[in-house]
Amino acid sequence: MSGGKCSSAVVSLTILLCIEAAVLAVAARPILDAPRAAANGTCQSRVAPFGYNCEEHTVTTADGYILSMQRIPGGRGDSGQSAAGKIPVLLQHGLLMDGVTWLVNSPAESLGYILADGGYDVWIANSRGTVYSRGHIALSSSDPEYWDWSWDELASDDLSAVVQYVYARSGQQKMHYVGHSLGTLIAFAALSEQRQLGMLRSAGLLSPIAYLERVSSPLARAAADVFLGEALYWLGLDEFDPTGETVHKLVTDVCSLPGINCYNLMSVFTGDNCCLDNSSVHVFLAHEPQASATKNMIHLAQMIRWGTIAKYDYGNAADNTKHYGQATPPAYDVSAIPDDFPLFLSYGGKDSLSDPQDVAHLLHSLQSHDSDKLTLQYLDDYAHADFVMAGNANERVYAPLMAFFKLQEK
Repeated sequence: MSGGKCSSAVVSLTILLCIEAAVLAVAARPILDAPRAAANGTCQSRVAPFGYNCEEHTVTTADGYILSMQRIPGGRGDSGQSAAGKIPVLLQHGLLMDGVTWLVNSPAESLGYILADGGYDVWIANSRGTVYSRGHIALSSSDPEYWDWSWDELASDDLSAVVQYVYARSGQQKMHYVGHSLGTLIAFAALSEQRQLGMLRSAGLLSPIAYLERVSSPLARAAADVFLGEALYWLGLDEFDPTGETVHKLVTDVCSLPGINCYNLMSVFTGDNCCLDNSSVHVFLAHEPQASATKNMIHLAQMIRWGTIAKYDYGNAADNTKHYGQATPPAYDVSAIPDDFPLFLSYGGKDSLSDPQDVAHLLHSLQSHDSDKLTLQYLDDYAHADFVMAGNANERVYAPLMAFFKLQEK
């Protein structure tokens, strides 16, 4: 695929949905050491050096994908500590990220370490297509069929597999779930279909996404139109690899356009993050971005354009009927989440991806939720990346989240 076929609007959506790729293209590229980071594995490269025990696990989904998981069973320096009897917490990253999301900052600032030091049995998921989750029982990641999925499958298959695995390995202990961005969307989808409720204690949802109609970037809206209009063209590129030559060229092209300041793209597309820890940038760039399926990107574009939270639209009544038994994709009914299931939602006033107006739409869908089972936190100065990379997120987000967990453990 040549960059010349793509309009600037397509490039803009590429950057919106590949925030990490944009940063990768413009910020300190010579310091990257992604091959070495990949060879070492998350436990060896990010956890063990800080004095934590870390276990590498794999789990196979119902549709054959082999996913990696990391387990941190104890706090720093507790070399002989067992996870027996501890309550598990499952951490799920967002789009074009992997489990390193929860380990980017120092142990005093990153949720994965903080939970382990707080006495939890920490499990970190890595979705299909990311660097350590590219296995399959029958397919190679170079096969087009490998990439035939969207976030529907992340909700129905990946999330189901990892929850069941953690539940079994932790002695059938119910777990807390924490998701960021796309990690919240797949939780909303799964919970609305009553999946794994018997294995979950609660869900902490940071920068919650259920609706994308109010995404505030006008470039994103124009880009979504083009992405949908050229869906068949884009589906010829099965793997959406933000570090590949095609996407890198697109990012380079858009960075050369008049009025585009690529050094500020993260703020332009995620919102004006208030509190990022600059020391985490090197770690971030060494591990991210990760690949996704082009079909997944189109599914998200459908949400932006149509304001829906529904299954993937195949574009015509015949194909939709073949997959769903009806001419239009079934909607996910967020109001079907049980009213007594504990939810913690934390969102920011500067977030242009989890826009406060879209969160308001989500909260309207949850208006019947038991008031004592729905905890809301609004941080006026936080944007999308702050929730996982801010230097002060421990005090502002994670401490209230862990207090919420404790209430569900009584």
